[in-house]
Formats: sequence, C-alpha cells, structure tokens
Amino acid sequence: MSVFNDINNTTDKASEIGERYLKTSHQYFKLKVFQQLTLTMSLLAKILLIGGIVFIGIIFLAVALAIELGNVFESLVLGYLSVGIIFLAVALIIYSLRAKINRFIIKTFSLKFFD
Repeated sequence: MSVFNDINNTTDKASEIGERYLKTSHQYFKLKVFQQLTLTMSLLAKILLIGGIVFIGIIFLAVALAIELGNVFESLVLGYLSVGIIFLAVALIIYSLRAKINRFIIKTFSLKFFD
C-alpha cells in the first residue's frame, strides 16, 4: 500500500504545482496586458498632445510662409498656392515611404511588446 500512497502523494504535489503555475501565469499575463495598455495609452496621450501643438505650429508657419511668398510673388493667391503645392509634395513623399514607416513602427512596437 505504500506504493499507492507514494503515487497519491506525488500526484497531489504535481496537481498543486500545476495549479500554482496556472495562477502565476495568469497573474503574469494580467500584468503584461496592464503594461501594454499603459504603454499604449501613454503613447497615444503623448501623440495627441505633442501632435496637436506641432499641428498648430505648422498651421501658423504655413500661413506666415504663404503671406511671405505672396509678397515675393506680388500675389497672395500664388503664395497660398505655393504652400499648398509644398504640402502636397510632402504628402506624396510620405506616401511613397509608407512601407518603410510601417516597418519602423512594427519593429519598434515588437521590441516593446515581446520583451
């Protein structure tokens, strides 16, 4: 009967170890999800705050540039048109580089996500 008792004790220990492992894994995954959510939320907040301020600055710079180019061309319409063309050119450059931007973002986030 001692063999059966030993097997029963070993089974109980294995069961306890398995339960502890599951609880610990569950806690780890909860912490990992919390970490990823907080990183994501802080990144979004920074992007919104900094991006909003930069956007307003770009608007003011664009208006100032358009007025200055209007003075140079002696036509305010040509100044605004020139700034519009500059923005379209920048947009086309960014559009052509979208694959590189995607790779950079995926690489950056994968390092943070899978650490």
